[in-house]
Amino acid sequence: MNLISFILHIDDHLVTIVNNFGNSTYLILFAIVFIETGLVVFPFLPGDSLIFAASAMAANSKYGLNILLVYLAVVLAAIIGDSVNYEIGAWSTRTGEKHSWFNKLINEQHRLAAENYFEHHGNITIVLGRFIPFIRTFVPFISGASKMHYGHFITYNILGGILWTGLFSVIGYFFGNLPIVKTHFSLIVLGIILVSVVPVAFIALKRKLVQKKEL
Repeated sequence: MNLISFILHIDDHLVTIVNNFGNSTYLILFAIVFIETGLVVFPFLPGDSLIFAASAMAANSKYGLNILLVYLAVVLAAIIGDSVNYEIGAWSTRTGEKHSWFNKLINEQHRLAAENYFEHHGNITIVLGRFIPFIRTFVPFISGASKMHYGHFITYNILGGILWTGLFSVIGYFFGNLPIVKTHFSLIVLGIILVSVVPVAFIALKRKLVQKKEL
C-alpha cells in the first residue's frame, strides 16, 4: 500500500480496515499510533489524520466504531509509545558507540530540529511537540537520551497524550462528517500535515541560516 495514498485517503483505507477486521480495528489504531510515537525510526506515520478519520467514522453509526474505544486505543498508544521511545533514548545513551548502527537509522535533520525545539521550550516541548509531526516522535527519544527525570517526563507525556488525541478525536467526531469535510477530506488531511510541519521547516531553515553566519 502506497504510504502517500494511505495518508491522503486514510478515510477510504479505514473503511476497508473496518470492513475486513471489525473490532480488531481498535488494535490496528493502537498499533499505528504506538509505532509512530514509540519507534523513533517511524516518524512519518499519519497520527493526526488517523485519529481525525477514525473519530469521524465513530460518529457515523454504519461503521460500528465506538468513539470512547477509539479514544482509549489512541490515547493509550500515545502515552505508552512515548514511554517506550523515552527508554530507547536512554538505552542509546547508555550503550553509546556500541550501537552506532542504530544512529544511522535516525533522520539526523529531524532529530536536530527536535533538539532545537526542546532547547527553546524546555519540558513543555513534550506537550507541544505532540502536535507537530516528526517532533513528537523525536522529543521522547531526546528526553530519554538527555536523562530527564522519568517522573517529570511521564507527567508531561500523559498530559500531552490526552490533549493531542483528545483534540483530534473531538474535531473528527463533531466535524468529520460535514458534507464539505467529506468532499474535500484529502485536502483537509493535506492541510493538517502542512500546518503542523511548518514549525519543523522553520526550525530547519533557522538552523541553516545560523550555520551560514558562523562560517
